[in-house]
Amino acid sequence: MYCIEVQNVTKKYGKKVALNSVSFNIACGERYALLGPNGAGKSTTLKILAGLLKPDEGKVSIFGYPPDSIEARKLMGYLPEDASPYRVLSVRENLEYIGALRGVEDLNERVNFLIDIFELKEFEKARVSSISRGNMQKLALALALIHNPKIILFDEPLNYLDIPMQEKVINILNSLNLTALISTHIMSVALRLTKKVIMISRGRILWQGSIEELRKMGEEHEQIESIVARIMSNDTKTN
Repeated sequence: MYCIEVQNVTKKYGKKVALNSVSFNIACGERYALLGPNGAGKSTTLKILAGLLKPDEGKVSIFGYPPDSIEARKLMGYLPEDASPYRVLSVRENLEYIGALRGVEDLNERVNFLIDIFELKEFEKARVSSISRGNMQKLALALALIHNPKIILFDEPLNYLDIPMQEKVINILNSLNLTALISTHIMSVALRLTKKVIMISRGRILWQGSIEELRKMGEEHEQIESIVARIMSNDTKTN
């Protein structure tokens, strides 16, 4: 069964075409990177899947449900780029509030667990407006995971994190049994967090398949970043 289905989705902002007949499916349990340059349509795709935007054309479903349905929202955790938790609340209050809205059982235990693994104990009583951008990103990740989602839609999850915390977040995400679509413009992030790639540029899917298949498209000893750059470059030349 597909946990994420996107069929011929088009989205425009005025005259600008953000997505042009985009289609892909992600089976339950698979982990995909949505890879592309800035402005490619990655964030728009995730916002549509999260039910925050509606496509102008096409159909999207999360485990068979409309993305803005209660059923879909229970299943997914969404992390936007430059996430901004409630700034007037403390770190702990943010987690307690969102956890309560999500109907999380044993909420105090879950909050304590997330504060611990994301190394937020020192800041749990601090207002979000007073903490660093890196700690804010750690809190946003914890908020997206508080209800143990089966499907995650994460937009640049390693933004603002220092290298030790990047490694910890990679290990946390890789330990979870879930379906993932992770938007990034950095190939090394895709390699660490996913097994398959959907390559997007200027609102169109250029290529999709496994990272192993992508490697085979290159010359002997060619770096995978070079292969990706060539595919992107060919798209630019042909349009």
